[in-house]
Amino acid sequence: MSRFDVIVIGGGHAGTEAALAAARVGARALLLTQNIETVGQMSCNPAIGGVGKGHLVREIDALGGCMAQAADQAGIQFRKLNASRGPAVRATRAQADRALYRAAVRKIAESEPNLRVFQAAATEIVVQNGRVRGVRAAPDLLFHAPAAALTAGTFLGGVIHIGKNARDGGRAGDSPAGPLSGQLREINPVAARLKTGTPPRLDGRTIDFAKTEPQPGDHPRPVFSFLGSADQHPPQVRCHIAETNPQAHDIVRAAMRESAMFAGSISGVGPRYCPSIEEKIRRFPDRPRHRIFLEPEGLECREYYPNGISTSLPYAVQEKLVRAIPGLEQAHITRPGYAIEYDFFDPRALSPALETRAVGGLFFAGQINGTTGYEEAAAQGLIAGLNAARFAQNRPPWTPSRDEAYAGVLIDDLVSRGVSEPYRMFTSRAESRLFLREDNADLRLTGRGRELGLVSDARWRAFCARRERLEREESRLDQIRAGDESAREFLRHPASRYADLAADGAALPLQDAADIAELEARVKYAGYIRRQRRADARLREEEARLIPADFDFALSGLSAEMREALERARPANLRQARRVLDPAALSILAAHLRKRTAAP
Repeated sequence: MSRFDVIVIGGGHAGTEAALAAARVGARALLLTQNIETVGQMSCNPAIGGVGKGHLVREIDALGGCMAQAADQAGIQFRKLNASRGPAVRATRAQADRALYRAAVRKIAESEPNLRVFQAAATEIVVQNGRVRGVRAAPDLLFHAPAAALTAGTFLGGVIHIGKNARDGGRAGDSPAGPLSGQLREINPVAARLKTGTPPRLDGRTIDFAKTEPQPGDHPRPVFSFLGSADQHPPQVRCHIAETNPQAHDIVRAAMRESAMFAGSISGVGPRYCPSIEEKIRRFPDRPRHRIFLEPEGLECREYYPNGISTSLPYAVQEKLVRAIPGLEQAHITRPGYAIEYDFFDPRALSPALETRAVGGLFFAGQINGTTGYEEAAAQGLIAGLNAARFAQNRPPWTPSRDEAYAGVLIDDLVSRGVSEPYRMFTSRAESRLFLREDNADLRLTGRGRELGLVSDARWRAFCARRERLEREESRLDQIRAGDESAREFLRHPASRYADLAADGAALPLQDAADIAELEARVKYAGYIRRQRRADARLREEEARLIPADFDFALSGLSAEMREALERARPANLRQARRVLDPAALSILAAHLRKRTAAP
């Protein structure tokens, strides 16, 4: 069979979600990958989720995606980050067994009736009259389709750097997608280079864990998928925390010119919020220590991922650096760390559906759009795959709005603002973050996913039952008393909890922790969300407010990233500023402008 509705190129996190989404909505989908054994591969750290990222995972799950399900089947440590803070910034994170995660994703992909997986390297996107007609693959294969989703990760023009040694590669052990990169530069010449990297891997048998700080998982364990259960989790393990020290920093400083990043070998910009150890020491010269999270790669292997010392230093220097760290004095490096530089294309050349404006039916998702992280890639992949299928079916595209999902924030930021460095999701990027919580991702998106054909019957039944439970219990809050006030008024107090209602003899029908968290959040946050909506409306009314040409953007409360963005763009008004600022920074700028206008 060589004719399909959608061809997805790349079997990583973006590619698998794209192929599954296209297939679930009825398209005949082909997942084309260089190596079937690496479908669902975790190329960098073996973890899923985190603040902002965990929100994306839950949204992917609410729309029927596979990432959360795979994380539940492969997670060997689960934690709820920011558990002591408000529900809007609480986030789930799972340390995963690489092999189990990859196996879970592959099983889900191979179980999808409308999806076929084929091992071959894509060499050309066939374009006729400005539209996709198919994909050529090595050695001499042609697959026909009216739509294609390109999710090539770091494989487009990929170059791996270790010290001054450089070689072509999409990641360690895999070849880059050279011919495809050349064709894409002809189709869309607005291309640039970005950089990411990994730390050296360590043999866990050679780590002295007595010199490190243990980091256990949470009890009870969080669950990622709305259909998941802690019973699905494999055996749980601990992570550990180590720290660099002045001796390790001196080793890095002495070898800085041998680092690919600082020797001039790499032109691409690296991720600001996940910098290499060289960059950390350069940017924070007075900081005596940096934390390193020792993360197990899996249950059946001994390798550890030392999260925090990503590097492109020569191997001999990496060895000295590692052995200068307490607990790692005898550590054996199983694989050296490296930096990888790759092509990305300006996402402002995409529509909100993630379709290229240059070629009809060609969709981009993942690192090709300038993002970093599994979760950002997977969210884009699901939307790109859905819209590729809808394109092939002659249906209008769909993309969530900024106030509907973090996936909507992500895509809107990309296509309207572009990127100057690898984009990472944070809760601060969303105007409606009080509403866009992990716990209500299904209530926000599963109904829409059902309309689009993404949501299975089983997921829909589970969702409807949960929605009914919550609506019934919320309405009951006005009918029962907690002391001198209604249960709803009682739960509005910051310290009040649903379980406290039992003290007044109230029956508590909600037993599931996720249900309880959602009920508490919607009651406690109701007033804040209303105020946020009003503030957003006022900001929209103020968008025409002029910014003086000599305005000093060194404002208190603004991050260095936002100040740099303003200095580069020099926006003339708030409407233009919105294109480069996150919502929190835009509010700060607007407040300063109001003060300046009000000043005598």
